[in-house]
Amino acid sequence: MTIVNCPQNDYFLGPLFEVSAQEALQHWQGARELSECLLYWLQTEAPRPDGGVGYPGLYLRPDITGTPDGFAKMPYIRESRRIRARFTICEPHVCADCRPGEKLAEPFADSVGIGHYRIDLHPSTGGDPYLDIDALPFQIPLGALLPVRVRNLLPACKNIGTTHITNGCYRLHPVEWNIGESAGLLTAFCLLRGVEPHQVYETPALLSEYQALLRSQGIPLVWEL
Repeated sequence: MTIVNCPQNDYFLGPLFEVSAQEALQHWQGARELSECLLYWLQTEAPRPDGGVGYPGLYLRPDITGTPDGFAKMPYIRESRRIRARFTICEPHVCADCRPGEKLAEPFADSVGIGHYRIDLHPSTGGDPYLDIDALPFQIPLGALLPVRVRNLLPACKNIGTTHITNGCYRLHPVEWNIGESAGLLTAFCLLRGVEPHQVYETPALLSEYQALLRSQGIPLVWEL
């Protein structure tokens, strides 16, 4: 059993946000139709190693997805809106070509986790093409989880302070899970200490104590190569 997420079912003919409800519904239905087309192609025309075509045994599982037709309840949004963060992770921080001879991405003293994935950008509704760039194993800096203006608000997934480019490697589910765990522990830490997240970022002693909490919960903060 699998959840399919590949360029063949990327819908980029229009956005769901900042458009009228009617246009959003049109794109929603178009995305679903594209998924239906891909499933039909896989069932009937996809080349097989034995020389045949199609995998007729493929079928949807409404009993698993909880929907009448077996498709997902919601579309997968590859790139979400992001906060304007105290620190923004940019391409030179993580791109392998930008750091020749290096084995790791830019080190961050305020690390709250780690991740690794290529900078993988699929075609967008804005017309951006496919992009695939090698990235080095990276850290998740706390500064990227803190909004510039808003207090006591934390992102908990791929809505941290990245760019369109670096979102391509920070958006992966394991990284999102790490961000969510670190944001949750930061919330608990701040409640126990009676401080705000920005104070943790700005106070070395609090940052060190918070990072010790992360490590005690099994969250690695640095890469061990």
